Amino acid sequence: MARICAITGRRPVKGSIINRKGQSKKSGGIGTHVTSITKRKFRPNLQRIRVKMPNGGAKRIWVSVKAIKAGLVEKV
Repeated sequence: MARICAITGRRPVKGSIINRKGQSKKSGGIGTHVTSITKRKFRPNLQRIRVKMPNGGAKRIWVSVKAIKAGLVEKV
């Protein structure tokens, strides 16, 4: 499955998990330090729904929940 919304084009984006260790300066320490950085992906919340097409038919497509809530698609 391609994790891409058919309406908005939302797709997974790359990011990082940044682990920090130590006590913050605000709470009396010498500050936090980065101990590791791990790659990760932020995936869109996609749902496979039946959508009413302009010609009157229905089709199952992958749509992000953000598009459904915004009313960009009409469910059948």
